[in-house]
Amino acid sequence: MASRSRVGITGASRLARALALIVTGVAAQAQETIVLDGSTGMIPLARALVAAYQKQSEGPAIQVGKGLGTGARLRALAEAKIQIALASHGIDPEVVRKNRLRVIEIAKGAIVFAVNQTVPLSNLTDTQMCDIYGGRITTWRQLGGPDSPIAVHTRPPTEVDPEVILEKVACFRDLKAAEAVRVMPRGGDMAHALAETAHAIGMTSMTVVEQGSGKVRALSFNGIAPTPENVKSGRYFLSRGFYLVVPESPAPEVRKFIDFVLSPAGDQVITANGAIPVR
Repeated sequence: MASRSRVGITGASRLARALALIVTGVAAQAQETIVLDGSTGMIPLARALVAAYQKQSEGPAIQVGKGLGTGARLRALAEAKIQIALASHGIDPEVVRKNRLRVIEIAKGAIVFAVNQTVPLSNLTDTQMCDIYGGRITTWRQLGGPDSPIAVHTRPPTEVDPEVILEKVACFRDLKAAEAVRVMPRGGDMAHALAETAHAIGMTSMTVVEQGSGKVRALSFNGIAPTPENVKSGRYFLSRGFYLVVPESPAPEVRKFIDFVLSPAGDQVITANGAIPVR
């Protein structure tokens, strides 16, 4: 019995050591992966930056999540579930200070009303846009386009695109959206709807337009195109910031990625994806 007991203890000990090695290996593997997550509207740009960085870096793998709300992204960062939070609004300075976080603005981007490639128009006024979303204009024929119903899309009111539009376009502030207006929960949902729905219109970013393979076009607003020059000068006034939020002292691997994003190479990726570097 003693011999069997010693064998049992030895076997248990070996199993424990094996499990410990597995756990250690999993932990080490997790530490070698950088995870970015947060604003769904920023994810397309983040994916482009990650892809470019990994082509020229031998650093750890970088994963981009599917989106987290304002509170969830900062909690995930504080709990080290992610290493970089993506944000474009909702950054509370007191939360940043209390949690010893660092906020890095990497780009600005135009918020646009974009249409599916089937829509031939190039410009709409603020009044026309509010009439579309309010249900007073329901076909493109009423605006000089084809005799087709307008498929209207929006984002939840707490997302940055409608927040900026509500703040800066007066007729949207008290507008009651028509029942036919479809709400797209995530930025990716809006991108898909605009690319795949004939005669569609929606509010999105220039990054989505640039990544739309020609299926999505941005409209001029009150005769002003959302070009980088017009966004920089303020003539095109619907814009947002793109931010990376990290701990005050991020890991070396995270710092390397941030250095790339803020470098001339990162600027090229940002510009190619419809945003404007802040440097």
